[in-house]
Amino acid sequence: MRIVRGRAIAAQLRRLAGRRALFSAETERAVARIVRDVRAKGDTALRRYAERFDGLARSEPFRVPQTKLEQALAAVNPPLREALEAAARNIRQFAEWQKPHEFSREIQPGITAGQVIRPLGSVGCYVPGGRYPLPSSLLMTVIPAQVAGVPRIAVASPRPAGETLAAAALLGVTEFYAVGGAQAIAALAYGTESVGAVHKIVGPGNRFVTTAKKLVAFDCAIDFLAGPTETVLVSDTGTPAFLAADMLSQSEHDSDACAILITSRPELAQAVAAELKKGGKNNAVAAKSLAKNGLIFVTESPAESVEVANAIAPEHITVAEAQLGDVQNAGSIFLGDYSAQALGDYAAGPNHVLPTGGAARSRGGLSVLDFLKVITVQQASSEGIRRLAPVVEALAEAEGLVAHANSVRVRCSRA
Repeated sequence: MRIVRGRAIAAQLRRLAGRRALFSAETERAVARIVRDVRAKGDTALRRYAERFDGLARSEPFRVPQTKLEQALAAVNPPLREALEAAARNIRQFAEWQKPHEFSREIQPGITAGQVIRPLGSVGCYVPGGRYPLPSSLLMTVIPAQVAGVPRIAVASPRPAGETLAAAALLGVTEFYAVGGAQAIAALAYGTESVGAVHKIVGPGNRFVTTAKKLVAFDCAIDFLAGPTETVLVSDTGTPAFLAADMLSQSEHDSDACAILITSRPELAQAVAAELKKGGKNNAVAAKSLAKNGLIFVTESPAESVEVANAIAPEHITVAEAQLGDVQNAGSIFLGDYSAQALGDYAAGPNHVLPTGGAARSRGGLSVLDFLKVITVQQASSEGIRRLAPVVEALAEAEGLVAHANSVRVRCSRA
C-alpha cells in the first residue's frame, strides 16, 4: 500500500488513466476469431467453444432445462432464499422509482409535444461464472429489464452455480444458457440455431467478454465496457476500520481491482494503512490487489481530495454527506461512515453494474433506463402549423432544404 503526496499524486493519476487501455491487441485478435466463428457457423462453433472453455458436456444442451432451474431453487437453503428475495424487492422498488414518465403538453398554441416510453424487445443478461457464483449480478441485470417490461430476457452464464440458477428461477427466468465468454456474447448478438439474437446485451464480464461486447457493439446495443473493479474513499473523519474494510471488500474481486483512499489527514492515512495490513493477512486476493493497485493520497485540503476523486471518476465512491454536491463523476455514491459499499453490491436497491475506467464521466450505472426507449411524439392542428410554419420555412430555406419548407407550406395553403 503506497502513500502518495504532493506532485506524485498527478503522476499516479496519469498512471490510473492508463488503466483504461485494459486489453491487449492479442486479446482482441483472439476474441475477434471467436466472434467471427460463432457468427458464421452458429451452433457448431458455439458448441466447440462451450466444450473447450465453459466445461459444457458434448451431450448437454446450451439451454438449461426449466426443471433444473426449479430444482436449484428448491435446493437453496432458506436463509439464502430469504436474502435473494429481500435484495430483489429493493432492486425492483428502486427500478420502479427510476422509470421515466410519459407526457403530452402544448408547447405553443396548436402544437403538442410529448414522449411515450417503450421497452426493448429483447435483452441478453450476462452473468459471470468465474471464481465465485454471482447471483447478485443476475438480480441486478434481470430485474430492471423486467420492470421496464422487456418481453424476452435471455441469461448467459458459464458453469452456472446452483445459487445463480436459483436466483433465475426466483425471478421467473425461463431462457438461461450455460455458455459464457466471447462465444456467448457472439451468440446473443448474432443468434445461432439454438440461441436467438437479442437487441441489447448487458452485464459485467472478464476481458474476453468485454472485448466481445466492444466488437459486436455496432450490430447489437450494449450497456458499456466495464473493466476491473475500482473504489475511491474520500474522508477526513471516517473510522479507519470501516474505510479499510471497504477497500478490502472491493479489492477481493480480483488482483486487478483498484482501491484508493484520499484524505487530507496524514494520521488517518497511516491508521487506514495499518488496518489494511492486518486485514490483508486473511484475504490473499485483496492483499495482492492492494499491493499492486492500492493507493492512499494525502492532499492539502478536503477540496483537493474531492477534486482528485472527480479526476479519477471512480466506479464506487464514499464521501461525507456534506460533500455530495461536490461529486461530479462516479458510478455510485455512498454517503457517510455506515454506508458500506457492499450494501450497494447486493441489496440497497441501486444497481451494482457500474462504469469503470473513467467512463463515469459520461454515464452512471445500469438502470431501468437502459431497457427503455423514450420516443418523442408531436401533433399539430391547422392553427398550430400556421403559427410555426414561418420558423420552419426560414430554417429549411437557410439550409437549402426546399422540400422541407414546401412540406409545411403546402399544408398551410389548405389549413
